[in-house]
Amino acid sequence: MLRRELEYFFGALRFFTRLPVPGWVGHSADALNHSARYFPLVGLIVGLIGALVFALASFFWPKTLAVLLAMAATIYVTGAFHEDGWADMVDGFGGGWTRERTLEIMKDSRIGSYGAIALVLLLLGKFMALVELDMLLVAPALIAGHALSRLCATSVMHFLDYARDEGKAKPLATHISAGELALASAFGLVGLLLLPPQAAAFGVLFAAAATALLTRKFSRRLGGYTGDCLGATQQLAEFAFYLGLLCRFT
Repeated sequence: MLRRELEYFFGALRFFTRLPVPGWVGHSADALNHSARYFPLVGLIVGLIGALVFALASFFWPKTLAVLLAMAATIYVTGAFHEDGWADMVDGFGGGWTRERTLEIMKDSRIGSYGAIALVLLLLGKFMALVELDMLLVAPALIAGHALSRLCATSVMHFLDYARDEGKAKPLATHISAGELALASAFGLVGLLLLPPQAAAFGVLFAAAATALLTRKFSRRLGGYTGDCLGATQQLAEFAFYLGLLCRFT
């Protein structure tokens, strides 16, 4: 039982990051199909890496550079997997007028003008939001934001069906059960304990709103989600979470 769950976790870690996993972890469609429950746990690890880089860098350089290095570390660890999904999704939804054309554009590995502009704006937005946070809140925000945003992406898999017969998210999972979503929620929400309760609540509210908006667009436009949609959800939900933390009502 424990070995099986570890295999699921390491499968998610291998799929979503560049981090090494033990050699005994095998490759199987069934294991990958169950690994999505650990998506937010992988986010905790990625966020922790970003937080550690920020803490270390802040001893030597100004806050702005420390934030930039922390973001660069998380992008490197994940291989820009989710950023690529965000750019592809915006390209598809911006340039495609039909479901088939939208999916075709999203499958193209080349980045278009819509995707390039959206990616620059999103990265700049996350950078500015983290810089505006109190110095002591940046590291906790990175940990909580990366975990929660991956829970948001996981929730899309629960509420929508997969829109393709193939694709980079297809081997991972096509649907997760309520029990798997509950486990994912535990990992996705635990990081919020590091933040002031009111700020955390606003962060969750903003992230949930962004997820609901994208889920509705995916359902209406594609009749489901793709791997790029999951990456886009993670990215926008993470940014929205930081915006919630900065809300003047907190």
